[in-house]
Amino acid sequence: MTQALTIDRITAHYGTTKVLEDLSLSVAEGELVSLLGASGCGKTTTLRLVAGFLQPTAGAIRLGDKDLTRLPAHQRDIGLVFQNYALFPHLTVRENVAFGLKQRKVAGPERLKRADAMLDRVGLAHLADRLPGALSGGQKQRVALARALVIEPPLLMFDEPLSNLDAKLRIDMRVEIRQLQRANGTTALYVTHDQEEAFSISDRVAIMHQGRIMQLDTPEVLYQRPANAFVANFVGFENLIPLQVTTRNGAEITARTAEGAALTLSQDQLGPIPDAFTLATRPDGLQVTATGGAGLPATLGLRTYLGRAYQYQARAGALSLTANGPLSQPLDPGTAVTLVPNPEQCAILKPE
Repeated sequence: MTQALTIDRITAHYGTTKVLEDLSLSVAEGELVSLLGASGCGKTTTLRLVAGFLQPTAGAIRLGDKDLTRLPAHQRDIGLVFQNYALFPHLTVRENVAFGLKQRKVAGPERLKRADAMLDRVGLAHLADRLPGALSGGQKQRVALARALVIEPPLLMFDEPLSNLDAKLRIDMRVEIRQLQRANGTTALYVTHDQEEAFSISDRVAIMHQGRIMQLDTPEVLYQRPANAFVANFVGFENLIPLQVTTRNGAEITARTAEGAALTLSQDQLGPIPDAFTLATRPDGLQVTATGGAGLPATLGLRTYLGRAYQYQARAGALSLTANGPLSQPLDPGTAVTLVPNPEQCAILKPE
């Protein structure tokens, strides 16, 4: 039976190095939450703490009403899917899938019946008698997934499970993992450094940095409304433009940069705008135009061809910005232009 996971103010050290500090996270029953971040951010440490491979120095971990904090790993009854598959090379595919059931003293006939049923679900029934060495990477990952699911764990955890697969197979497998997780209604914690993977597979995503969760929300909110500069940059808002509001006219505001360049923005499009804020934009959020008008005056630098647009490095006063322009009008370095914000690719960041 699936259960909710609660991580309550966990702190963890490697020797004298603090890896996690006062970290809290709740995963609802049947929810899939991803921990996303660069190497060293603490996401794998969090997973290892929940699995019981590491012990926290403070805090608590609960699965439903069960306190896991000091429970040995083998008593936690968690399904694990690893990056390196962790299959037994001397056991057949069927025996690998049935292994967890054998450890739980499930009778032989029932064990094989459940293993075969799970292999059928992941499309590998025809390979049940093969050894892992005869399988492709994608097939091995399906076996690992079947082995984790067959024990019907209250919690399923994934540690970079698709990192060893090629790009096309990664897409296929993340769809399959999501479908199986939803069909089973299993609570899941998923660790990855791949933003597209995390956003495509998750109900919510926790973006981590230096042992802390910087923002936890749905993929849509993270992508469109980052909470701070770190998350904004992480999800592609490359340009951060500090601004100060000078006038307000209903929902419309005028704000200026430190050099005095003025932008007019709508709170109907961007949400509430405080007096001092940072306008975060993606390269597509600053349209390059040589016709002048309202926007940031800038001078173009390096031009790069992207296929769908030309991308420019630009200088606007003290700001170094990245902006996209149309293929129909390539502009040379040194050209004076205006950078016009596109609200759909912008976000408002409040002072931290």
